[in-house]
Amino acid sequence: MKKILLLSDTHSYIDNTILKHVKQADEVWHAGDIGDLSVTDAIKALKPLKAVYGNIDDDKARLEFPENNRFMCEKVDVWITHIGGYPGHYNMRIRDEIKTNPPKLFICGHSHILKVMPDKKLNLIHMNPGAIGKHGFHKVRTMLRFTIDGIKIDNLEVIEFSR
Repeated sequence: MKKILLLSDTHSYIDNTILKHVKQADEVWHAGDIGDLSVTDAIKALKPLKAVYGNIDDDKARLEFPENNRFMCEKVDVWITHIGGYPGHYNMRIRDEIKTNPPKLFICGHSHILKVMPDKKLNLIHMNPGAIGKHGFHKVRTMLRFTIDGIKIDNLEVIEFSR
């Protein structure tokens, strides 16, 4: 079983409260718009990190992280990208691939809107953790925490902070 902390849209912001949650996870996944790489460096100093770059990220982030990160966690096929859309409204860039080869768990960021929903047509779960950074229109900063045990995605929690 793996305890996952999922975050996105840090926009160069990290603090001790976020890092407290990082310490409680087995792995941290970042769905893009990292900003300054000091954010991912702070996370990597504590826990294994899987991440993608986002549309605000510079060439340093784009050299360190891919645009798409697809991997297995336990027995769950996971795909993380920054701009991906959501069920019924996938981004054109990934639409064909997700329809022909859907993962079990599809994760993106970008919208700053927390959203977890099933795609019954493609038999997958979509997650967007919202935004944990302080830059953007969101009024509440959010992250997600969950477990993956074999094929089971479970124990989903929303972590909220005021702006």
